[in-house]
Amino acid sequence: MPPNTLISSKDLISYRKEMACHILLFALLALASSRVMASDPSQHQDFCVVDLKSAILVNGFVCKPPMHVTADDFFFSGLDMPGNTSNQLGSKVTQVNVNQIAGLNTLGISLARIDYAPYGLNPPHTHPRATEILTVLEGTLYVGFVTSNTNNGNLLFTKMLKKGDVFVFPEGLIHFQFNYGPTPAVAVAALSSQNPGVITIANAVFGSNPPISDAVLAKAFQVGKDTIKYLQAQFWVDNN
Repeated sequence: MPPNTLISSKDLISYRKEMACHILLFALLALASSRVMASDPSQHQDFCVVDLKSAILVNGFVCKPPMHVTADDFFFSGLDMPGNTSNQLGSKVTQVNVNQIAGLNTLGISLARIDYAPYGLNPPHTHPRATEILTVLEGTLYVGFVTSNTNNGNLLFTKMLKKGDVFVFPEGLIHFQFNYGPTPAVAVAALSSQNPGVITIANAVFGSNPPISDAVLAKAFQVGKDTIKYLQAQFWVDNN
C-alpha cells in the first residue's frame, strides 16, 4: 500500500486480514518444508522388491517386476534360533535387513537378533544410516552410547537393562551392549533403515585392509608404534 495514502477503517481491516492470511500461509509452507527435510521420501509404489539379477547400480536396489514378486520376498524364518556366541566377543548378531528380506527394499526398516554368552559383548560400533531401538528379551545388559564431539566432550550415557526394558541408540553414534550376568542374554533391535550398515570401531581402526599407517594411529592414540603394531596383529572378530 503506497505511503501517505488515506484509507478507511474498513480498508485497513481488510488489509490486515490479507496480511494475516499471507503470514499463515508462509508459516504452513515453512512447517511443511521442515517436515519434508526431516523424513524419508514417500513410497511411489506399494513395494520395490530387490532384483538381484540386475546389473544396474543405484542408491539402494533396483525393483524386479511386480508380476515376479512372491510372498517369500517378504519372509524370513529362523529368528527364534539362538546365534552362535562361541567367539572371542561372546556375542552374535543375526541381521534381518534387505539382504535377507528382498521386500524390505525402500521401506526404511530392519531388525536384528543379538545373542550374548555370559559376560559377552557387542563391542563399540555405529550404524551410519540408522537409529536403533533395543528390547531385552532375556537376561541383563549394560548398554550405552557416546555423543559426538561437543564443548562438554564426548558424553557417555549408560543404563542397566533387564528383561522387557527398551533403550534407544541415536543414528551414527558409537554404542555397545555388555552382558553383565552369568547367564545368556537375548535382545532384538529395530533399525530405521533397510540396510543400516555397521562399523565396528576396533575392527575398522586396527583391522583395515590395507592397514592404516602405524605412524597415523600412534599419533592419534598417543601411544608407541609397537603398541599399534601389536593391536594390528590381533584377530578382530566380526560378530555379524
